[in-house]
Amino acid sequence: MTRRKAKQSSEYLTPEAQKSLADRLARAEGHLRSVRQMVVDHRCADEILIQIAAVKAALNQTAAALIDSEMRSCVDTCMGGSTQERLDRVAKALSAVLRSS
Repeated sequence: MTRRKAKQSSEYLTPEAQKSLADRLARAEGHLRSVRQMVVDHRCADEILIQIAAVKAALNQTAAALIDSEMRSCVDTCMGGSTQERLDRVAKALSAVLRSS
């Protein structure tokens, strides 16, 4: 898998968006650690499943926030190609996110 970097002249994420996403991921990470501990502690499956659903929701919200940020800034600043090519790439990424949720 190749990784693309944003053009040096423009920011991919604003500092505020980057902090918001990092904070969301930190909360999800802490929540996931709690779920792991629940498994180790032999907690009831229904409690674990509810917490897993909460982790999934947190990750989905993070993905939605990232997509929103991309739609608002990256499409015009860090993606090359025609408008249609850029929209196709965003649609493909969105489709992948939705398939995995």
